[in-house]
Amino acid sequence: MNLSQVIGYLRGGINKLIYARNIRSSIFALQANSRIEIFSRHAKVVIGKFVFIRKNASIRVDFTGELHIEDKVFINDNCNINCVNKIFIGEHTKIAPNVSINDHDHNYKGETDQHLIKGEVIIGRNVWIGSNVVILRDTYIGDNAVIAAGSVVKGHVPASTLFLNKRERSFIPYAAANQ
Repeated sequence: MNLSQVIGYLRGGINKLIYARNIRSSIFALQANSRIEIFSRHAKVVIGKFVFIRKNASIRVDFTGELHIEDKVFINDNCNINCVNKIFIGEHTKIAPNVSINDHDHNYKGETDQHLIKGEVIIGRNVWIGSNVVILRDTYIGDNAVIAAGSVVKGHVPASTLFLNKRERSFIPYAAANQ
């Protein structure tokens, strides 16, 4: 174990002390510039054993949000997890850099009095999530699934499948402004 790992485990312990009433955890690492922010005394965070959170990750939990991260989950650099209702990440899941996970949308249409439209994100065990993936509310990802880099995920992803958004190159001609 090198010095940065030891510092990561110390930072994890400090966050556990800061949010003692909100975080229930075993040993976890939180590397440089990563942070856990809990904005409500009703929010809950459960972090399993040997969870490793790399640099510049942002984990935010508000309202009555419940974030569960099971044992041996790896969260890479620059990931964002925003929880106001429920997010569950199963054991042995690997999350690549720049992934965003949100269990809510902003109610920009104003169809209800609520500021946010809440949902859930459930990620199974042994899931591999590629770089630059966005996972939206009301998403269920089954065990052993692989989410291809750059995908936007909403809905149900069956277990033991590869999910990818197909992108086709298209060119749309337009008239130049100076003709």
